[in-house]
Amino acid sequence: MATVLSRALKLPGKKSPDLGEYDPLTQADSDESEDDLVLNLQKNGGIKNGKSTLEEVQDPDSEVEVEVTKQRLSESVPDGYPAEATGSLEQKAASSLMPYLRTAVFLLTMVISMILVLVCAFLIPCPPRDLHNTWNRNLGQEAGGALFPLELSDVNGDGLPDILLSFTALKNASVLGVSRPSVTVMALSGMNGSTLWSSHIPEETRSVQCKGLTLTAPSEPVCLVTGTSKFLSLLHASSGKTIWTLSPAHLPSGTLAAPAVMLPDLDGDKVGDLVVLAIGETQPDLCFILVSGKTGNPLGGPVKYSINGEGKLIGPQAHITSRGAIYILFGFGNVQAVALRDLFAQARNRDSFPPVLQREEPEWEKRRSVNLSELIDIYSGGVEFLQMVTASDTNCSNLLITTKHSLTLLRGEDLEPRWNLELQDIHSQPAPGYFSADQTLDFMVQAQSNDNVKKMLVVDGKSGLPVWSYDLPCHMQESDALSVMTLERKSVFLFWADEMQPALQNLEPGPRNKRPGLHHLYLLHPTFPTILLDLTNVTDTVTASAIGINDLQKDAFYITMTTSPTSENQPGLLLVSKLGLRWAMLTQSRMVPLMETTPKVSRGEVRRFLSRLKFIDFPHKF
Repeated sequence: MATVLSRALKLPGKKSPDLGEYDPLTQADSDESEDDLVLNLQKNGGIKNGKSTLEEVQDPDSEVEVEVTKQRLSESVPDGYPAEATGSLEQKAASSLMPYLRTAVFLLTMVISMILVLVCAFLIPCPPRDLHNTWNRNLGQEAGGALFPLELSDVNGDGLPDILLSFTALKNASVLGVSRPSVTVMALSGMNGSTLWSSHIPEETRSVQCKGLTLTAPSEPVCLVTGTSKFLSLLHASSGKTIWTLSPAHLPSGTLAAPAVMLPDLDGDKVGDLVVLAIGETQPDLCFILVSGKTGNPLGGPVKYSINGEGKLIGPQAHITSRGAIYILFGFGNVQAVALRDLFAQARNRDSFPPVLQREEPEWEKRRSVNLSELIDIYSGGVEFLQMVTASDTNCSNLLITTKHSLTLLRGEDLEPRWNLELQDIHSQPAPGYFSADQTLDFMVQAQSNDNVKKMLVVDGKSGLPVWSYDLPCHMQESDALSVMTLERKSVFLFWADEMQPALQNLEPGPRNKRPGLHHLYLLHPTFPTILLDLTNVTDTVTASAIGINDLQKDAFYITMTTSPTSENQPGLLLVSKLGLRWAMLTQSRMVPLMETTPKVSRGEVRRFLSRLKFIDFPHKF
């Protein structure tokens, strides 16, 4: 009996003389037999005093009892089997399924992740990259007409500013039997110069304004077109379709003298409004008309004034003082101001004002007593340009006034002069930018030095003194200088001049033939004040230019509108061109040293510096 019991208790997987060699194929069956044996022993009372229960009941010499013992050990589990044994079997079955469940969850997660990646890749477009560093667009024969600064604004939602312009063309005029040239307002893609939309208008255009307009919902960009006579219309920037047009009946005896001016909401419809200046048949007679930005209808009647002055029309421009009072600045060869609350009271014929017009500026109102009228004298004497310049030390813009012979900066709070600089024959509007390191706006000025030579100056905005100047040959005097700011809060200045022959010959060996009539675009960076970069050149006359910012790539591009020289009785061609600044600086620019320096600035040093430049938009409005 002891031999039988020892064989029954023999653990599987071990070698025994009686049971033979270890068989791995019977490992699982052995495990189950072992478990059944242990459970049977527990069921029958286990082992007591070194003897099992089987030894107490059965005769060790009985073969029948041995067979019965073997039969009991091999029997299946009866109905009354303990609950612990059933739970153990269920736990084993569950543990055998866990690897399959983990694998299924992992694969399902991977499939879902791949589907999400594919959806993001194909359904959500990535921002388009501006791969067109340069392009040219021929708009056909131009027929003169009014020219205005180019307007850059993103109208197709690709994140890159587009070009809005207006021109008077003669294309197909003889074929269609048109008695006068056709005037077109057009939007060109800043990416590749393709036409986004075009619209014909009944008269020549004075301006197209798209930036800073709050005339509709913020999500809907719009453009305001002002004509040279009686045309004022608001368009959808994305399609060029008309939203509203001011009726010419509201201008019975006058014409629009200047672009419309944006104002805050005056009529309570939560949309910004406008003011336009119209002049009569005689210059002293002029009137202001308040226009609803939502409907295009006048907000009351015209407000007429009779002013004296000779010279160029200045403004109108809106100025907000430090106390929040709003004044409209304008004049003919001078600068005068009228309070917007006065215009509103006369147009609506009432003394109650909206909240935005409740404030007054005492320092400005004190000047009213000088002429005992509603107009405030700001500056008199040959004014050519008026610019609002954001001040770094106050929330009120200063006034930069340019005449033919001087620059004057007035404090916006009290109209007192901060500085005055005398110059000779200033012929273009100063370009604001950061040249010095004091974070105060400086100004690049172009003045005529003598015949075909112009003096380029950078005037310090804090002191009014020149901090950089150079004389350059130039036959194209009317082109404006522009600036664009970098991430380091320094500005790059761009301007047109003729070829600087001696400097280029010294820089590059070999003779260079002088080409008359070739205009060059130069770049000046404050870090290298003794070097100019020659970016490109044209033979046509530059009529307008603008700079756009690619926020995604931190790059800038230069847009130029030129007209080709006209032959006898033949109009010239109108051409719009784009030039990527970073691409031009690194691939096709030439260094033009203005003077010898010690140590000498190397081309590699300049190139490494330019490759790190990042351009951003101006944080201030001028």
